[in-house]
Amino acid sequence: MSSNFTKLKLDELNRASITEFKTQDKLPVAVVLDNVRSMHNIGSIFRTADGFAVEQLCLCGITAQPPHREIEKTALGATQSIVWTYYADVIQAVNQLRAEGYHIIAIEQAENSTMLNQFIPDKNEKYALVFGNEVNGVSDEVMKAADTCIEIPQFGTKHSFNIVVSAGIVLWDFFAKLGL
Repeated sequence: MSSNFTKLKLDELNRASITEFKTQDKLPVAVVLDNVRSMHNIGSIFRTADGFAVEQLCLCGITAQPPHREIEKTALGATQSIVWTYYADVIQAVNQLRAEGYHIIAIEQAENSTMLNQFIPDKNEKYALVFGNEVNGVSDEVMKAADTCIEIPQFGTKHSFNIVVSAGIVLWDFFAKLGL
């Protein structure tokens, strides 16, 4: 049985220009990177944030910042479209986002966490999703400051997903539940 699928060319995708992207409606989400080590992970999260049209990205602690060749390898220009801010201390970012009306959510495996599939975001809320370090996860300071903790259900032998995979899963879930 054959199918009749033809891949779209880049000019057929009808993607927004950077100028159009900056003015379009955004998913009411800020992504917070809490001491993320890998510049490839950082770049990939920029690209994922662009794909789901998130409001902003907060780079905290040891998380590297653009411009950097290693970030651009995976961001593929998304550092130009996504609004981002650097904070030396992740709690500074959390406090700023809370003051702006964001509900702070740690994405972590923790006691009393809510499974992602059971979390129903409120269309009238804004959310700051905190993703942690590749080895140590979300910092203890953020865990104490978070309003909610969401856990991605897992069924295999590994202890966790890669941070980029986690960001993709959670952002898709929020996008699907909230829509744009």
